[in-house]
Amino acid sequence: MGQVEQRLAELGLTLPEVAAPVAAYVPAVRDGVHVLTSGQLPFVGGKLPLSGKVGAEVTAEDAKELAQVCALNALAAVKSVVGDLDRVEQVVKVVGFVASAPDFTGQPGVVNGTSELLGKVFGEKGVHARSAVGVAVLPLDAPVEVELMVRVRD
Repeated sequence: MGQVEQRLAELGLTLPEVAAPVAAYVPAVRDGVHVLTSGQLPFVGGKLPLSGKVGAEVTAEDAKELAQVCALNALAAVKSVVGDLDRVEQVVKVVGFVASAPDFTGQPGVVNGTSELLGKVFGEKGVHARSAVGVAVLPLDAPVEVELMVRVRD
């Protein structure tokens, strides 16, 4: 087990199996020194633990936890391409989508679930640029979806 997965274990977290795509795409692609993930839903054991809009059916606190699950799924996708998360030199960009009730404006706080986890796991290497976007609906009525771009070493 590498250092990154060891840190996850210390946090009481385990890297899941790569989530199966729900359409015609792959979980992650390497382009030179970068790995870009497809949008990762908060699947746990192949199922969404919650569905609906944040600020209506789903609380911001629950959505933040789901954003952490999305991050774990994205890291699993990165690992599937590079074999070892210790090869990650930098988390470059996080894009978080939050299915939001019309009056919900707390998208940045929700996506902090992803950002805070990456900081705990990667330290300085986890500091990244980010977008947190409110949307009307996500696939399968998921409350949150996250994609990552990381730089890796050979």
